[in-house]
Amino acid sequence: MKVIEMAHIMAGPVTGLMLADMGADVIKVERPNGDDTRRFLPPDIEGESAAFMMMNRNKRGIKLDLKSEAGKAALIRLIEGADCLIENYRHDTMERLGLGYDELKRINPGLIYCEISGFGRTGPYRERGGFDLIAQGMSGLMSITGEAPGRPPIKVGAPVSDITAGILGAMGCAAAYAHKLKTGEGQRVDTSLFEAGITHTYWQSAICFATGTAPGPMGSAHPLNAPYEAFRTADGWLNLGAANQTNWERMLKVIDAEQLAENPSFATNRTRMENRGELADALAPYFKPETTQHWLEALEAAGVPAGPVLSIDEMHADPQTIARDMVPEVEHPVAGTVKTIGAPVKFHGTPAGVKRPAPLLGQHTEEVLKEAGFSADEIRAVIDGE
Repeated sequence: MKVIEMAHIMAGPVTGLMLADMGADVIKVERPNGDDTRRFLPPDIEGESAAFMMMNRNKRGIKLDLKSEAGKAALIRLIEGADCLIENYRHDTMERLGLGYDELKRINPGLIYCEISGFGRTGPYRERGGFDLIAQGMSGLMSITGEAPGRPPIKVGAPVSDITAGILGAMGCAAAYAHKLKTGEGQRVDTSLFEAGITHTYWQSAICFATGTAPGPMGSAHPLNAPYEAFRTADGWLNLGAANQTNWERMLKVIDAEQLAENPSFATNRTRMENRGELADALAPYFKPETTQHWLEALEAAGVPAGPVLSIDEMHADPQTIARDMVPEVEHPVAGTVKTIGAPVKFHGTPAGVKRPAPLLGQHTEEVLKEAGFSADEIRAVIDGE
């Protein structure tokens, strides 16, 4: 699968990253001054942006000046032989460049044209720019994130609408590619940060549809099950998933609090949810005297789901992270050996993985154009921006 990525910052590059991890030949097309993420400094490794290297591994990179005739013509020739194009520019940018779907479909009817935007290419907000923070707010995510109602709104710590939009884009491209392999037909794939944020509200939307009331923030608790939240221990925090009746009863035995099972306020999940604050207050004193590790071992032995709250560096070092190859290393021509985040989907027949570092600006321009049949003179004209 040959992919042309005309995307910057995060959502579009995540789409390219996912496809590249799964084996697609992703060619990242950058402006003469490069993707803005190259200037997200600090942090850097030997002067190379850590953010750019994270988002663009496994891709080849070319530099084109689309204001020049040679640069634009070169891009169109590359698109003629591509399966997919990814773009996340603002409304009408590609059309103004003469690179909208209708124009490109005429030269490549089988092209999959993936558009990722703030709000989608249709609807009253189609012309608005979008950022993760804006999408989190408007999708309802910030209304359910935080400690409790009445506190200031808080966004999810990770840019989840950006990342999820990229994953949805990759899923859409893969589905459209399956259709293309069967029919030869290309199509537009259109998703947005707004819709990506909405997809994270499944439980809360179900509650709102059923009750007519919008749920608010609940800290680490679950909107449908209890106890399912974080409790403080002697040396940190423990996430406890004792939500169903069997795990609730097992957990009470582990913490030596079986008398709580006789309390009518905690008898069923319904009553535990109705009295969730009282339940949390009743359980908290049992966990404080012992370490997180103590409770992890005891709860695991009893078959009750539980886990620690790890920092990012602790997560990197966790044996399960390592076993799943989620912190691989790759050799970068300038930064040297760098760590990155691994491919999250494992294929046993066609393994995904990190095989090449993020490209230097324009690193593969000559290589890619030569593969596409450009002559030496044509390549020179493109590089010189004539």
